Amino acid sequence: MPEDALARAESLIRTIPDYPEPGILFRDITPLLADAAALRAVTEALIAPFAGEFDIVAGVEARGFLLAGAIALTADVGLVPIRKAGKLPRPAASVSYALEYGTATIEAHDDLPAGARVLLVDDVLATGGTLVAARELVEALGGVVVGTTVLMELEALGGRAVVGEVHSVVRTE
Repeated sequence: MPEDALARAESLIRTIPDYPEPGILFRDITPLLADAAALRAVTEALIAPFAGEFDIVAGVEARGFLLAGAIALTADVGLVPIRKAGKLPRPAASVSYALEYGTATIEAHDDLPAGARVLLVDDVLATGGTLVAARELVEALGGVVVGTTVLMELEALGGRAVVGEVHSVVRTE
């Protein structure tokens, strides 16, 4: 994939200061999602290191759903949503974890086939808590995480040290 396509996609990501709390720099990916060529470029980049290695995609709420949906269609695999607590009618498993600015719990249904090779997808790697919790959740449901991929990594927050091996398309301070 041409580097200029990824550079263009990256240029569409906006930084919104003080959202959702003072001192936080929120990365708004909606302009990227609205651009078909940019979305295609990042989808292909998210998949590239894991092509043929996964049976299903697990997308983390909420923007991770959007990327996971594009990946699932591109790779011709299914999708399992990982939701915030209280959003599913019949959660089978849940994991609580610390966020950059609080705590949260995620849940999933037991629709994941036992032994499924799972590509874990989220939009941003910050402190790593969400992705570690998502991995624990997938494993509790009988899946095997074969890779973790994110659109953006906020390197200054050190999430890679917590998560371990992760593929990021865009890295920023």
